[in-house]
Amino acid sequence: MENIQHKSIKVNGITMHVAEIGEGPAVLFVHGFPELWYTWRHQMLYISSKGYRAIAPDLRGFGDSEAPPSSTSYTAFHIVGDLVCLLDSLGLDKVFLVGHDWGAIISWYLCLFRPDRIKALVNMSVVYNPRNPLVKPVQFMRQTFGDDFYICRFQEIGWEEEFAKVDTKKLLASFYFKRNPSPPMMPKDYAKLFKPHQTTVPCWFTEEDLDYFASKYHATGFAGPFNYYRCFDLNWELCAAWTGSKIVVPVKFIVGDIDMTYNFPGIKEYIHGGGFKEWVTGLEQVVVMEGVGHFINQEKPQEINNHIYDFITKF
Repeated sequence: MENIQHKSIKVNGITMHVAEIGEGPAVLFVHGFPELWYTWRHQMLYISSKGYRAIAPDLRGFGDSEAPPSSTSYTAFHIVGDLVCLLDSLGLDKVFLVGHDWGAIISWYLCLFRPDRIKALVNMSVVYNPRNPLVKPVQFMRQTFGDDFYICRFQEIGWEEEFAKVDTKKLLASFYFKRNPSPPMMPKDYAKLFKPHQTTVPCWFTEEDLDYFASKYHATGFAGPFNYYRCFDLNWELCAAWTGSKIVVPVKFIVGDIDMTYNFPGIKEYIHGGGFKEWVTGLEQVVVMEGVGHFINQEKPQEINNHIYDFITKF
């Protein structure tokens, strides 16, 4: 880990913290929520040892990267713009792309907007959802899951203050070590009702890992990350011109079978019934890992390392 280099780079009007290691063809790793560049620590060390340059930024609003105050500064165009500017500043024309959770969503957008910059994509947990011109995303989620669904709850300005009432380390542990694939629900008085089960740190995580994540989120709060969720409907409006567009770059998709995203209504049918391949025409492989939860690249690091390496060496 001490060989990973850290730098701050000006991109798209903000300062972005970037971690990188290795030399060779570049692999850009894009993290999700509630995570940071650090979620890719295992993959960065492995991929760099195989002759690749591993690059993992803290996305806008996360960790040591700048967090603009306006919620409307976190659209897909802002985040993809940050990453394209990062590639430009590093002198990289095309890269391999690896995403998870929100990083998967952003990676789909990056491949949609700028496929010319991507050699191939390994994406995890969140499938490509084509734009439905008939209904806004938050309206659909509210109709499907109700007001307590976490994405609906995050729409409320000031909800980050509710999170601030809860011990950050315990809060993050309740996310990372969750094994229940049901949709996360957050009642109005979340902090008052927050009573997590006593959980020991699993073998695939350490107290030091949890301390690192907790220290960064305790320092920054959750406003930046929540703003990604607050832009769901704005992204829908801004992306009207891409209605009907497909993902054409080569793709490998990986998900755990007890990941909540795999168990959302209709997702298994979409993945295995041909809909996913119809919209992701470059889809070459789908991997469903048995007994694995949402934070798949941390829970099964060596398997994910091998999946990434085996795929990118084809190109």
